[in-house]
Formats: sequence, C-alpha cells, structure tokens
Amino acid sequence: MSRITATFDALKASGRKALIPFVTAGDPHPDATVELMLAMAEAGADVIELGVPFSDPMADGPVIQRAGERALKAGVGLAQVLAYVRAFRAKNATTPVVLMGYANPVERYGQARFAADAKAAGVDGVLIVDYPPEECEDFAAALQRNGLDLIFLLAPTSTEARIRHIGELASGYVYYVSLKGVTGAGHLNTDAVAEAVPRIRQHVKIPVGVGFGIRDAQTARAVAAHADAVVIGSRLVELLEVQPRDNVASTGAAFIHEIRTALDA
Repeated sequence: MSRITATFDALKASGRKALIPFVTAGDPHPDATVELMLAMAEAGADVIELGVPFSDPMADGPVIQRAGERALKAGVGLAQVLAYVRAFRAKNATTPVVLMGYANPVERYGQARFAADAKAAGVDGVLIVDYPPEECEDFAAALQRNGLDLIFLLAPTSTEARIRHIGELASGYVYYVSLKGVTGAGHLNTDAVAEAVPRIRQHVKIPVGVGFGIRDAQTARAVAAHADAVVIGSRLVELLEVQPRDNVASTGAAFIHEIRTALDA
C-alpha cells in the first residue's frame, strides 16, 4: 500500500479530510524548502504537493508563475527538487510527497530515469498537468514499475468518457480543478463543487481532492464538506513570497495550522 493510500485510509477511519498544501520547490528561498516542508507536515499537512519549477506553467496564475521564475533564477531544476525530497525523507518517513509540474522537465530528464530517481528520493506520486491519459501510457507504466501513484486533473469541462478513463488509470487520488481558469482565481463556487464531486465518484473510486481558488479556512471547510481533500496553493505561495528566509517555515506552519483547525472543527 502506498503512503498516499495509507494516509487517506487513516483519515477516513478517523472521519477527517486531507489537507494538501502546494509550494513551489526552491521558492521563495531555495535553502528553506525542506524546512518549510517539515514545518507544514508538523502543522497538519497530510500530503505535500511540491511544484517543479517550469518556465511556461500554462495552468498557473501570476502568483505561482512568479514563484517558478524565482526558483528557476536561483538554479532550481528537477535534480534539485529530488534532492529536497531526499532531505525531507531523512527526517519525515510518513508524509506523502507528490511532485506536480509539466511534461517538459520530465521529458528532458527522461521518463524512465525520472520514475526511478523519484522513487529512490522518496516521492510517492506524480501529477503532470500536460500528460493527458491518452498520451502517457509509457510514463504510467514507468511509474507503476516503481510503485508511484499517477494523479490526474479533472475539470468542470471533463466529459463522462474522460472521467471514466481517468478513473481506470489514476491512483492515489484525483485532483478536481474547481473552476474554469488558472490557479489563484477568486471565483470558487462551492455549489458547483457539490454537484461535480458526486458525478466524479460515479467513475472514480479513489479519493477526490479539490483545488484552485481555495484561499482561506472558510472556503476550505466548505469544500471539505464534499471532497476527500482540500488543496491550497496560490494563497500559501503568496504569503511566503514576501517573507524573509527565517520566517518562511513559521509562516507556512501557521497558515496550515489555521486551515487544519478549521477542517477538524
């Protein structure tokens, strides 16, 4: 059983929902990433999504685009991201880590090599935004050989056929994009989420996480009423980008603690 599955099973048994923060690896200070990950896990993060910096992140809004640009300028690439995970694993053996990013860095690194090195580093799952299920059979096989979960995005525009196909391929959890737009958009409609999640569950038997547009404890709790997990990225990255090096971990931990408390209330 993967760390992701074990985590969701334990949460379900205790009647709790998963909190999944997203941060960009290497941002805002490259040497603070591991400390930030450890602090968030200690504060109540159940899974950590670690963004792989990329120059053209088509699904991301300005906040995460800026984070990626800062990380790339600091020289953070896929090799450095895997090094962060190895360092995190040396101190935390239980909290799942999911790498989230785009196909180009993986293609340059090599799919098979990436899957093997990610497993060796302690990665648990991978979400590549622009690997649609119809075009990633080889990548899926490489991940499966290494015991890594393959996580897919679903959107309000996803057809029944697409949802069914992803339900057959995905493992760990699926990530439902709660709105038509990019990360950080501010028009989350929780009523629409309430309608969409049951439709997804007809074809997807693994946990359903919801993200994009969740910015505070109130919206997180509203979404958690319908989903198995809440994913928060842009608001967290926005808070972190203005912090001096020594405040990054404590700021991230305080934000996660606030959301965790609301979800458990």
